[in-house]
Amino acid sequence: MKIEDVRRHPTTPLTSPAYPPVMPWFTDREYLNIVYRTDLDALRAVVPEPLEIEEPLVRFEIMKMNDVTGCGPYTEAGQAIPVSFDGESGEYLHAMYLDNFPATAAGREVSAYPKAMASPKLYVDNDVLVGTLDYGTLRVATATMGYKHYQLHKREAEAEITVPTFMLKTVPGYDGTPRVQELARTQITDVVVKAAHTAPARLQLFQHVLAPLADLPVLEVVSASHILTDLALAPVKPVFDYLKEGNR
Repeated sequence: MKIEDVRRHPTTPLTSPAYPPVMPWFTDREYLNIVYRTDLDALRAVVPEPLEIEEPLVRFEIMKMNDVTGCGPYTEAGQAIPVSFDGESGEYLHAMYLDNFPATAAGREVSAYPKAMASPKLYVDNDVLVGTLDYGTLRVATATMGYKHYQLHKREAEAEITVPTFMLKTVPGYDGTPRVQELARTQITDVVVKAAHTAPARLQLFQHVLAPLADLPVLEVVSASHILTDLALAPVKPVFDYLKEGNR
């Protein structure tokens, strides 16, 4: 294989890439969002500078991707933390767990999403929307929300899922030290909200050494939403280089 042919391949393995070289389009992407109040010191321990914590809040999310070009359907769960950077408010993506390897690999390599493999689920149980996250055989999170109690204005729902998001990307070199270590930013801009509702909700987090969501404990549930959308992810751009001499 010629050098120029090697350069055309986006990832390894060379002849059977871990993910397809396409920008995914999400059809009927379904969100369960629960915003909760947590311990401020616990947030300070995990949010990297130069991000600033705005409030001691966390958004726990379960996202059911019903149709994704290139990856197929999958489900994802995680935590996002309200922060600001250079005066701009947004969210820091703290953790993401999903059941699809191509989406996991692409999210980490092409972008900077903090993705790991696990088993999230989102389903309706009689009159309750249920979101769960299992790591291996152990339950890590259980979220419940009343099913479509009250309509949520679509503009409010769109604002909830299109805030700027920040992520930390670290790629080690062959000597074990970081080759790349950047704070990256993205923002969903191409989105159509099809339905949005709110209702009372509860969230339980369980201690797990490799899925430490419970390190950000649930002190009070603040709000919840159930949103159905079509959308595309925007490209990710670096906004802060931790390896740059002046930033050390």
